[in-house]
Amino acid sequence: MAVVRELADADYPAAVGPGVYDIHSPRVPDVDEMAGLLKLARARLSDQQLWINPDCGLKTRKWEEVRPALVNMVAAAREMRAVS
Repeated sequence: MAVVRELADADYPAAVGPGVYDIHSPRVPDVDEMAGLLKLARARLSDQQLWINPDCGLKTRKWEEVRPALVNMVAAAREMRAVS
């Protein structure tokens, strides 16, 4: 989220997709972890500026890792939308 801070400090006007999980690791982050990162991003940028996505492409991961991580990412995004 350091980049989000820098963009906010520079009054960055466009949208940005800060990655909410590290695809270079086989670990599947839980919903609360990703929602926490979204809260940090939301504290600096407007909802209209935020695109929720992994930190990079997914080709290095297996489906057994990708599916649950994406399910959790969508759940985290829905959770954040519910509290907007």
